[in-house]
Amino acid sequence: MVNISFYVQHLILTLTITLPYFLCVICTHQCGCEESPPPQPPPLVFLSQRLAVVYPVIQSFKNTITSDPLGITQTWVGSDICNYTGFYCDILPDNTDNITALAGIDFNGYQLAAPTLDGFIDQLPDLAIFHANTNNFSGTISPNISKLPYFYELDISNNKFSGQFPMSVLGIKDLTFLDIRYNSFTGSVPPQVFMQRLDVLFINNNNFMQRLPDNLGSTPALYLTFANNKFTGPIPRSIGKAAATLTEVLFLNNQFTGCIPYELGFLGNATVIDVGNNLLTGPLPCSLGCLESAEQLNFAGNFLYGQVPEAVCALRNLVNLSLSFNYFTGVGPLCWKLIKSGVLDVKKNCIHGLPGQRSWAECMAFFWHPKYCPYFASYSIIPCKLHPYLHSPPPPSSRSGRHLLSYSALLRRRL
Repeated sequence: MVNISFYVQHLILTLTITLPYFLCVICTHQCGCEESPPPQPPPLVFLSQRLAVVYPVIQSFKNTITSDPLGITQTWVGSDICNYTGFYCDILPDNTDNITALAGIDFNGYQLAAPTLDGFIDQLPDLAIFHANTNNFSGTISPNISKLPYFYELDISNNKFSGQFPMSVLGIKDLTFLDIRYNSFTGSVPPQVFMQRLDVLFINNNNFMQRLPDNLGSTPALYLTFANNKFTGPIPRSIGKAAATLTEVLFLNNQFTGCIPYELGFLGNATVIDVGNNLLTGPLPCSLGCLESAEQLNFAGNFLYGQVPEAVCALRNLVNLSLSFNYFTGVGPLCWKLIKSGVLDVKKNCIHGLPGQRSWAECMAFFWHPKYCPYFASYSIIPCKLHPYLHSPPPPSSRSGRHLLSYSALLRRRL
């Protein structure tokens, strides 16, 4: 016989447990009762108000990142912005209160991808340095970047930028370092960039296609690379005006035409001058014998001809003088000695008696056409006092292993 009292007791126990829950549910939907809110995270506490200002800017940019193979943005969490990977803080300059601010960003090699940098670097009011070599950034650079009072270094090399030269950089009054190499910029380089107080201008490996502006020599830059573009026309004669500062300049692998300007010999502080693989013609100016600091001189792969000036072969610091794949016809005693020592390369020219020269037919075909250079009389002028060792071989140079910044710029990596 079934024990009815057992079932009654079980029913009463079940109702005792579940009835409060159902009454709460009914009250919530019908009586306006609310459940207790979930606990809130503690408020973010920043080291300074300057860092609190940039926090939402960083988080907004983080949301635009479309690729982060190294997991860099996983560290961009919380209020300790100074420990985010790629972010660097410093004390605001000329600030007696020692306020900490976001001063630098170094994304070199992070392989981040984002459709634009607009709304990011231009919204970081205390930023001084932005380096982002080897990423996949694209879009444009906002003109608002010129409003950043401390900004002086911009490196967006080896990215996916395209279109015209980023004109927004012209408004950055204290910019000293501009590196936009290995992108797909095209069109022309504005003359104003050569009026800026830049120490470094690297624009190689893009698609610029124009004559260089006549005010090229107005630049105070130490290092210039124009290599691997499509620049045309002559090398501006104004380059001689950059004598006080210009240290390394690369014109190689473009489409420059005309003759080598006599004024190139004014660059007495230059250690590197490279105009290889262009369409230049004419003789070498004797003024190049005034390049006292020259270590690397490359004129290979052009249409140069005539006698190689002994004044050039007398340069004391030469490590490499490349004149190969031209149409030179003669060398003097000092140049012969540089050939034997391996400093001077003259293969594939028209120098009788040397191995590895062009054929007689090839040389005759070249000289069959008349040659002309403007200001031809200047090519025999030496605008400096010749050294006493002009008639004796220069001593071996000890600089063969020295790091040359401009040649490093021909690689995709960070500098």
